[in-house]
Order: sequence, then C-alpha cells, then structure tokens
Amino acid sequence: MNSQFITPQLFSYLFIFMVLLNLLIEWWLSKRQVNSVVSQSGTVPDHFRETLSIEDHQKAASYTTAKQRIGQLEMAYGVILLFAWTINGGMELLNQLWLSSNIDPLFAGVGFIFSFIFISSLLGIPFAIYNTFFLESKFGFNKTTITTFITDTAKSILLSILLGAPLIWVILWLMDGAGELWWFKVWAVWMGFTLLMLWAWPTFLAPLFNKFTPLDNSELNTKIENLLKSAGFVSNGIFIMDGSKRSGHGNAYFTGLGEKRRIVFYDTLLESLSDEEILAVLAHELGHFKNGHIKKRLIVSATMSLLALALLGWLIGEEWFYQGLGVTTPSTHTALVLFLLASPAFSFWVQPVMAAYSRKHEFEADEFAAESSDPKYLISALVAMYRENAATVTPDQLYSAYHDSHPPAPVRIAHLAELKNS
Repeated sequence: MNSQFITPQLFSYLFIFMVLLNLLIEWWLSKRQVNSVVSQSGTVPDHFRETLSIEDHQKAASYTTAKQRIGQLEMAYGVILLFAWTINGGMELLNQLWLSSNIDPLFAGVGFIFSFIFISSLLGIPFAIYNTFFLESKFGFNKTTITTFITDTAKSILLSILLGAPLIWVILWLMDGAGELWWFKVWAVWMGFTLLMLWAWPTFLAPLFNKFTPLDNSELNTKIENLLKSAGFVSNGIFIMDGSKRSGHGNAYFTGLGEKRRIVFYDTLLESLSDEEILAVLAHELGHFKNGHIKKRLIVSATMSLLALALLGWLIGEEWFYQGLGVTTPSTHTALVLFLLASPAFSFWVQPVMAAYSRKHEFEADEFAAESSDPKYLISALVAMYRENAATVTPDQLYSAYHDSHPPAPVRIAHLAELKNS
C-alpha cells in the first residue's frame, strides 16, 4: 500500500470501522453461544447422560451464560477505553505530561509506558473484582480472599517493574539508535526474554504466587515415572499446586525448559480423579511433548512477532499512523503503545486460525494418550473436569471454532470414543 494515499482522517475512519466490526462479530458470536447453551439446557446430551447429572448440566449453562453476558459488557467497555486512549486524545495527553517532565527521553518513554499500563490496569479492576468476588463466588468457584487479591496485584506490579522496566528500556534504546533494522534486534531481545521467562517461571516466579509440593503418593509416583520414561520425558519433578487457594477450577500442565521442566497438577484436580484418570490426563500433556507442539507454537509465535515488528518498523515513520490515532508528537514509545492498541483491530481474523491450529494439537495429544492408556480413562477424566469446572458440553459451533483452543466437548469425546473402539 502506497502510504501517500493514506491520510490521518482515512486511517481514523478505518480504525473505528475495524474496531466496531470486531465488536459486532464478538457480540454476535456471544449471543449464539448463549442461545445454544440455553436452548439445550433442559436435556443432557446423549454422550454425557450417564456421567453428567441434569443439575450439573444446568449449572454449566447458567455459568456459561453469566460469563458471556458480563463479557459482552466488558468488550463494550474496552472499546470505549480504546477510543478514549486513541482518537479522543488520552494517549496524547499522557505523552505531553511525560515530555514536559524534562527527564531523559528514554526514561520518559519507560515512564510513559508504565503509567499507561498502570492506568489501564486500574480501569480494569472493577471487572476483575466482579468476576472474582461475584461471578465466581456465585457458582462456588472463588476461593480468593481480598488479602490474596491485593497481594497478588502488588506482586504482579512489582514483578512488572523489576522485569519489565529493563526490557522496555532496552527495546526503546534499540528503536532509537539501532538503525533501520532495529525491529530485528528488538525481536531477538524479545525472543531471548521469552525463553528466559519460560525457563525461570516454574522454579523462581510461579512459587511467588502458589505453593508447589512434591507428589506424596509413592504408588502413583511410580506409575507416573514409568509413563514419563516410556515417553522419553525428563522432568524436574511432579508437583501439586495449591490451586484451591484461589479457585475451585482444576487443571494440569507441564512447564519450563530443559532441566527446569516439571509436571504440575492442581490439588483440586487430584481430588476429583482416580489414578488411572490422572495418568490419562498426564499422557495427554505428554502428547504435546512427543508431537513437538511447544516448539511448534514457539516458532509460530516467533514468526508472528517478527512480522509484527517489521510492520511497526514501517509504521513508525508514517505521520498518519500517529495522527490518525490521536497523537501529534511522534516518538518511539508512543509508536510502540499505539501499535499494541491498534493491531488487534486489524488482526482479529488470526484468532480463529490460531484456535484451529491449537485444536489440531489437542486432537494429536488425545491420540497419543489413547495409545498410552485406555481412552475410557481420558474420557471419564475430561467429563469430570467439565463437571468440576462447569464447562458447557453444548457450545455453539461457530463460537467454538472462533474462540476455543480445545475441541468442543461433544466432538472431543466422540473422537476419543472412536479411538477406544478402533
């Protein structure tokens, strides 16, 4: 596209159109999801009649509907804030405040970005409070106390400053003085930081928020070790996380890189599954490892971030980009934040593509689990997790295709049933 034909006004109109289009699509999909769940709440689907009670099915329907409706309000609120920051001058006002401070431009840029993040987080607190202390509490999931909520917030802010400030300083320094290929050097720094966080998270950062204790079940430990050995997976340990400290939801995952890799089960999950079901869930997670999904996702993420930074490398020199989004004084720090704010409006179509890619990986991991153990155990484990998490088993197909990183419950269970009978 020849930039000489793009005016600030044209870009403003295009930006507004794309934001509103995205909002309308999301609202439409959300309405479809609510209609699908509500219309099928009176009867448990055939695949689940022996494992889900009508009470559990209707609880999931009510929970899903409540989340969708508050989500619709939250999306509208987000659009209002987005327009306030951009075309209505919020970003320009904040930028001028920092420019008038007469401090070093690099430190002013870091301060600008952190103040933007802080104000945005502050504006999002009402929904965080409602979702945690009202919505989750209403359905019996919330275990977070006010003290834990405040402590978590304080820890997150402190970590953001300690880890984020040096990173942002380096990025802005490269953007200012690393020449035309600054975007490639920033990408290299960002990927290095990402890999460092993946390595450090399980051992040094996650314990700041949760308690991790070694699995204290010798019989189950032996079975798990045998499964890990057969998959060729070297682990730093098998740990139980005190997920019940904050929520009644359950999950399992493996995390970390190299020698820091570890298997983590939520304590809430262990309470609801048998040993065979736990092994089946673990086999699914190992399926991601055996199929190289983590590496593949890292490669995709790295490629997309490189392309995004290359695009920013072009936009940073275009005045219409700044003026069209309400900023009159171009700078590297405003370009970075404006890009992060505006890009979702033009790239929302990527979401269903990535969701489909993720669902493909989930099917492959299920297939590995079915080869490692009887699929009936993964089926029963999944149903237990749907029940404990009040996850709907009657989602709208379009909503699920657009949003869900995991296959919808009926499709996933049917697929496992086919593997069981094959």
